[in-house]
Amino acid sequence: MKYVENIQQVAELQPDYLGFIFYEKSKRNFEGIIPDFSNEIKKTGVFVNEHLEIVISLIEEYRLDAIQLHGDESVAYVKELKQHLSERRTLFIEENKSIKKRKNQHYISKNEIEIIKVFGVKESFNFDVLEPYLEVVHYFLFDTKGKERGGNGTQFDWSVLYGYPFDKPFFLSGGIGLQEAEEVKKIQKLGLPIYALDVNSRFESKPGVKKIEELEKFKKEVFV
Repeated sequence: MKYVENIQQVAELQPDYLGFIFYEKSKRNFEGIIPDFSNEIKKTGVFVNEHLEIVISLIEEYRLDAIQLHGDESVAYVKELKQHLSERRTLFIEENKSIKKRKNQHYISKNEIEIIKVFGVKESFNFDVLEPYLEVVHYFLFDTKGKERGGNGTQFDWSVLYGYPFDKPFFLSGGIGLQEAEEVKKIQKLGLPIYALDVNSRFESKPGVKKIEELEKFKKEVFV
């Protein structure tokens, strides 16, 4: 997401997550204001090989509920990030025990920040690379490996995921548009631990602007 009015329009469709890309090389790089919307929608920051201090700063500034790591972040990186967030959360709770009014409570006093680790897929994928991350991330996300760090608008061969050997839930991404609704429903019936669908460029009129009517139609076709 990128523009206030469009963010509000998409939020009215009640998605589970709304993503904000904090990556200067992206056409969708976000530097604006996130308007108020339902607390049920998780504000998600997308980062690519970013310095930990900047990630933490942006989590706090925008009160993010989840982060998507779209670069080459190592297990050690994720562990260090989680440690910093845990320490800040503990400190905040300790310093604000007397605060009772919800409006004064910082995001970090509520829930643990969800961490989603992204992996690009082409014609094949070595699932062994996921194993070290199993204990440190909440979800995986499989996207099409392309020239851009996501938002390429192309779909990888989903049959590669038939060999997924873990119980860890994952987001399915990569070129999902309105035309893929039937294909999405088919793969959902295979028993894979698909937790969510990540849609982006195929629903855009231009980078960062989502087509509301198409999103609404997709939601009805796939989830109703």
